[in-house]
Amino acid sequence: MPKFADSNPVIYCMKLSVVIPAYNEEESITHTLRALHATLKKYHVPHEICVTNDNSKDGTLRVLDELSEEIPELVYFTNLGPNGFGYAVRYGLDRFTGDCVAIFMADMSDDPEDLIKYYFKMLEGNYDCVFGSRWSKGGKVVDYPKVKKFINRIANFIVRVVMGISYNDTTNAFKLYRRETIEGIRPFLSPHFNLTIELPLKAIVRGYSYAIVPNSWTNRKYGVSKLKIKEMGSRYFFILMYCLIEKYFSQGDFMKKSKRSEKPVSR
Repeated sequence: MPKFADSNPVIYCMKLSVVIPAYNEEESITHTLRALHATLKKYHVPHEICVTNDNSKDGTLRVLDELSEEIPELVYFTNLGPNGFGYAVRYGLDRFTGDCVAIFMADMSDDPEDLIKYYFKMLEGNYDCVFGSRWSKGGKVVDYPKVKKFINRIANFIVRVVMGISYNDTTNAFKLYRRETIEGIRPFLSPHFNLTIELPLKAIVRGYSYAIVPNSWTNRKYGVSKLKIKEMGSRYFFILMYCLIEKYFSQGDFMKKSKRSEKPVSR
C-alpha cells in the first residue's frame, strides 16, 4: 500500500463510491460512516458514500440526515419499495457517480482499511474487480456464528465446483467493481442476498479481470442480521444455475468488449 507524506499527497484520478444498504441500522450506521469516511480521508481517496435507507422503521433516516451535515461526501436515498438487500444495493448501483464502486455493510462487519487495500490493488493492477476473501491466508473472521460458518463453507464449495473457479468466498458481499464492470454485468436479477453471488459470477463469466485480497469480518455489535438462511437456499441456487447456463450457452454474447487504464498522479 502506498505511503503518503502530508506535504506531498498523491491525488488519485479514480473516484471511489461506497454503496451501503441500510435497514434498521440506527445503532450501527453512525460508527460505520464515521470510520469509513475518516479512513478514506486519511489515504486521500476521492470518494462518495451512498447509503440506501431501505425503508427503515427505526431512526436510520434521522441519523443519516444528521450525519450528512458532518460528512459532506455522504449522500443518501430512501428506497420505498420493493425492499430487500438486493433491491437496496441495486438502488445505490443505479445512482453512484464514482469511477468504481464498493459494496460495504452498514453494521461495520467490513473493515475500512480493507477497502483501501481493494482500491490500491485495483489501481496498481488495473483490475476490473477486486474480491475479498475471509478464508484465504491473511483473512480473518471474528465471532462468526458456527452454524452460519458451516453453511457458508458448503455454499462456497458448491459454487466453486459448479462454476469451476478457485475463488472461495463468492458469498462475501464486500467487493469492489469498476463502473464499466457494473454496466457490463447488467441486468441484475437478485432482489435479496443472492445478489452477492450474482455480481461476481457474472463478472467472472463475462471475462472481467479480478484480484483476490484477504479481508476481515467482524460480527455486528448492534441490531440483528437481515440474512434469513432458510429463505435463501433456492434463491442462491437459481442465480448459480443462471450463471452456469450463461457460461456454457451464451456464445460469448455478454463478454467484456473493451480495455482501459488508470494511473495516479502526483501533486
